[in-house]
Amino acid sequence: MPASTRDYPADAQLESILAKELGRQRDRLEMIASENFVSEHVLRVTASVFTNKYAEGYPDRRFYGGCEYADELEILAQGRARKLFGAEHANVQPHCGSTANMAAFFAAMKPGDLFLGMNLSHGGHLTHGASVSFSGRVFSARFYGVREDTEIIDYDEVASLAERLKPKVIVAGASSYPRIIDFERFREAADRAGAALIVDMAHYAGMVAAGLYPSPVPLAEIVTTTTHKTLRGPRGGMILCRRSYAKAVDDEIFPGIQGGPLMHVIAAKALALGEALEPDFIDYQRQLLKNASRLAARLIDAGFRLVSGGTDIHLVLIDLRNKNITGSQAEIALDKAGITANKNTIPFDKRSFSVTSGLRLGTAALTTRGLNESDMDEVADFVCTALHNVDDDSKLKKIRERVAAFLRKFPLYPGLDF
Repeated sequence: MPASTRDYPADAQLESILAKELGRQRDRLEMIASENFVSEHVLRVTASVFTNKYAEGYPDRRFYGGCEYADELEILAQGRARKLFGAEHANVQPHCGSTANMAAFFAAMKPGDLFLGMNLSHGGHLTHGASVSFSGRVFSARFYGVREDTEIIDYDEVASLAERLKPKVIVAGASSYPRIIDFERFREAADRAGAALIVDMAHYAGMVAAGLYPSPVPLAEIVTTTTHKTLRGPRGGMILCRRSYAKAVDDEIFPGIQGGPLMHVIAAKALALGEALEPDFIDYQRQLLKNASRLAARLIDAGFRLVSGGTDIHLVLIDLRNKNITGSQAEIALDKAGITANKNTIPFDKRSFSVTSGLRLGTAALTTRGLNESDMDEVADFVCTALHNVDDDSKLKKIRERVAAFLRKFPLYPGLDF
C-alpha cells in the first residue's frame, strides 16, 4: 500500500491541496467536537481496492457479481458492530449520520407523521426536525428543549408533550448538549405515548462502546450513529436496531435512499470497530473525558460561562455573552490563532444561527494526538488568550506560532507525506 500520493502520477495542483490540508491538521489544535483523527491503518484501508467494487444489496443478496469478498467484509463489519454495542442487528451501509437518521425515520414513520425531537438551538441536530432538513419537511416535528434555569433537558416537558401529542416517534440525542442524556426517561415517555424511540448517539458512540456513557441500545427500537467522532472511524454512518426492525431499516437504506454502498469505507469501519474492541480504546475514552473536564475547569477559572455549568462528555459549550463577543467572532479569532472550532447557538439564544452567542469545543481529536490533562491547561490558555484578543491580529498570530510549536510534541501521521 503506497505511503503517499507521491507514488502516483504527478498532479501538482492536487498535491498542493493535499499537502496544505495535512499541514493544517498537523499545525492546528483540532477542537471541533464532531471531528477526530483515524489511525494510520484506518486511513490506509479507506483507500483500499474495495473502492473499485459495486455491491448494491446485502450479503448473499447482491445485484452485481463478484461480491463474495464484499459479502465477507460486510458480514465482518456487521458482526463487530453487534458485538461492540450488544445490538441485535447492524446496518453498516449508511454514507453518513444524516442518511442513517433518514432511514431510521422512514423505517418507523410515514410521511406526515408527528414526532418529537430536540430543539436545534437547545442542542439538537438538523435532522431532528429542523424545517430546512428532510426531517422537518417530510414529517411533522414538535420540539422539547432544556430548562432555562439549569440548561438540562426538561424531562417533564418531554413526558407532557408525549402524552398530549401521542407522537409516532420520540428522538433522543443531541449535537451540542454537554450532559449525559437519561435514555430511561425517554423510554418511559415513549411507552406512555405508544411511540417508538429513536436515539441518535453519534456524539456518544465511542463512550457508549467503552461503557462510560449509558447505552441506549437496550432501550431504543433504533439507534443511529456516525462512525467518526468519538468512535474514531472513517466518515460514515451506522444503524443498530431490534431484530423486529431489521428488514424495515435495511429496505430503507437500500433500495430506499442509497444505491451502492461504499465498500472501501465499510472496510475502514470494520477496522475501526475492531480497534474499538481493544482494551486501549477504553483508555482513550477515559482520557477524552478527563481532558474535557480539565478544559471546562480552566475555562471557568478564566471567567467563561459554560452552558449547564460544565460537561459530562467530550465537549463544552461556551456562552460568550458576558464577554461581549459573538460565536462568529470567536470562531474567526481562534482560526487566526491556529485553533479550529465552531460557533454554536446556546439555549434561548437571541442571535441568528449564522452569528450565535456560543462556541463549541471538543477534546476527541486532541486526545487522539496524545494530549493529557496537563496539556489541556496550555490549550485552555491558548483559547482564552485568543478570545480576549479577538481584534488583535498580531497577538493572534503569535498564539498561532506557539500552537504550532506546541503541537510538534504530538506528531500526526509521521510516516505520511499527505
